[in-house]
Amino acid sequence: MGESNFNLAELIGSRICHDLISPIGAITNGLELLDMVGAVQGPEMELISGSVGSAGARIRFFRVAFGSASDQPLGRTEVTELLKDIERAGRIQVNWNLSGPVPRNQVKLAFLALMCCESAMPLGGAVEIVNQGNNWIVTGVADRLNVDGDLWKNVVTGRFPTKITPAHVQFALLPETAAAMGRRIAVETSATRVSLRF
Repeated sequence: MGESNFNLAELIGSRICHDLISPIGAITNGLELLDMVGAVQGPEMELISGSVGSAGARIRFFRVAFGSASDQPLGRTEVTELLKDIERAGRIQVNWNLSGPVPRNQVKLAFLALMCCESAMPLGGAVEIVNQGNNWIVTGVADRLNVDGDLWKNVVTGRFPTKITPAHVQFALLPETAAAMGRRIAVETSATRVSLRF
């Protein structure tokens, strides 16, 4: 993927997420109003509310992971609240072990790495994100991992022997994003642990 195509992909990601978050927010507001007046109650309402909440959380997450990013800082509260929403929508527990604000482009890298770890944990697990000086470490741990060797081995270079599927686009974007920031990806995998450093 050339630099112009990479930037275009980021802009498309930002645009799609921007356009989707407004109607999702409107549906959320409408459901809250219905709940306040007691118009609709029961398991159906809970199912709709949960699904809308999950969709909204994923879109906000994708906006950071796939959208264009600058060095504008994101505060710890904003990031941890977003990750809590993602936890509620899935099977992954995320520990964001950073105390202060972080440049948005670095959060983007961390989120892409988180998605790589998540892909190896179909039954759930825990992901820890830490920053040591200028180095990031994103580690996924689970009792049972499903590690695609081709993806994990080649995420270091960004060159893959087979075509990347939409479900694994994060593996192609992570090295591209890292290279644009002057960083390189390092990988470690074991039976119960995957780790990405950049």
